[in-house]
Amino acid sequence: MRADCQETVPRILLIEDDCETAVYIKTSPLFAHIDITTIADGNLGCDLALKDAWDCIILDRRLPGMDGLTILTIMRAANIQTPVLFLTTMDGISDRVTGLKSGGDDYLVKPFSLAELSARLDAILRRIKFQHPETRLVFADVEINLLSRELHRAGSKLYIQGKELELLEYFMRHPLILVTREMLLHAVWDIDFPIRTNLVETHISRLRERLGRDAPPLIHTMRGEGYILRHP
Repeated sequence: MRADCQETVPRILLIEDDCETAVYIKTSPLFAHIDITTIADGNLGCDLALKDAWDCIILDRRLPGMDGLTILTIMRAANIQTPVLFLTTMDGISDRVTGLKSGGDDYLVKPFSLAELSARLDAILRRIKFQHPETRLVFADVEINLLSRELHRAGSKLYIQGKELELLEYFMRHPLILVTREMLLHAVWDIDFPIRTNLVETHISRLRERLGRDAPPLIHTMRGEGYILRHP
């Protein structure tokens, strides 16, 4: 588990040998805000769990190569405290107790509801965020220091004014998601009623200038719908 919450997009490792289940989860709109990596083999899954940094691991109990309980035991023995949510057909009380006592953080039995999985995962991610409050936001080569309120791109400090920084912070907390003009008016200017104003358009234009017109664009206009923060 990452200690400093450097990225705004949670990274989840899904170790699941049932391809239909993996696709069912990965393609659901409920998880559109999450970066999910899927792996079907227990040995390979264990390697990824040990070598890379994840916000949470969704783990099947029965896997080819190495079972989920063994993966978790190896992780905890290596002092890797990444939260683990078991997703399995093993629904006995003793199975659940064993999974939780071995260091699992939650246990969801198949068949399952995507809404319940999403709620359980969100609860785990909220707990992580509370334990490790953010000190910075990072998207692509752009970084906001939340303590000093400074903006850097590709390592260079950029001058930016208050509302522009608030606007960029909102985008970076909602990457890859379509954001409407009304959402921005509410979040940045606390305007909740219909109003004729070019505040959003003006500040986005200025923000693009701050980020560099010659640099790869990150804030894209979706004509008639709103804006989205994504790689070119």
